[in-house]
Amino acid sequence: MTILITAKDYKSTNLPTLKKQYADLIEKGTIPTLHVILVGENPASVIYTRNKKKFIENLGGKCEIINLPETISEKELLENINNISSSPDIHGCFVQMPLPQHLSHLDVGQLIPPSKDVDGFHAENLYHVMTGNFDETTLLPCTPKGVIKLLKEYKVELEGKDVVIIGRSMIVGKPLSLLFTAENSTVTICHSKTKDLIEKTKAANIIVAAIGKANFLNADYLNEKGDQVIVDVGINKDSEGKLCGDVDTESMKNKCHAITPVPGGVGPMTIYCLAENLLVAANNLRNK
Repeated sequence: MTILITAKDYKSTNLPTLKKQYADLIEKGTIPTLHVILVGENPASVIYTRNKKKFIENLGGKCEIINLPETISEKELLENINNISSSPDIHGCFVQMPLPQHLSHLDVGQLIPPSKDVDGFHAENLYHVMTGNFDETTLLPCTPKGVIKLLKEYKVELEGKDVVIIGRSMIVGKPLSLLFTAENSTVTICHSKTKDLIEKTKAANIIVAAIGKANFLNADYLNEKGDQVIVDVGINKDSEGKLCGDVDTESMKNKCHAITPVPGGVGPMTIYCLAENLLVAANNLRNK
């Protein structure tokens, strides 16, 4: 029987602690405050930002979504980012991706001060990930952080295990490979130019799919032992318009040890880790 690794189970165990940490900080006079910069009305981005706002406010924090027009100039956007990120009353901020085409060249992660970079993409924060020199006060990239937390919650052994990550983005694949390495896993990053991908996935203990292709990974990529753990980071829509991941979950049933579902797996963990990062940022700034 394949185990479903869900964010719901993680939250049932850990959310009360996070709520208490928020409450303790608020009692000391600091309300963790996040500002999200949303350019345009991308439907998915609107939903994502609302979900983040709701989650953080349910913890007792503050979250404001700054809606900017899709036609905003680069100069105006940079001015807005600077004004928001420099405010002493704001502990964390980020720009919701994707940006409109005329602004897509901007490396927005570098425009937010590292101390308020709750997305974890500033070069200074990524350097801690690269060196393995991080602790509970470090702002780690949210999705990779969520993957590791989820696996640990389910007692998935990471040390000495062979991990294959399909996808080499700076948002998931590359930073996640470094977090696995910090756990003493042996990591192989695969991508569109990788040869003999099936041979590599069959030899892995843990497979992470993060390529943005609906139902790409199926049972053909698994070995016959049934002991592999599958992590699905993808958020796509299938041919019928239904939400799905990068993994064909139906074909995996009873052919792997454990798997994360879509929805309900890594996605909610990303929001959870964003809220956790906001708490870290607020504490760090308070203790300066």
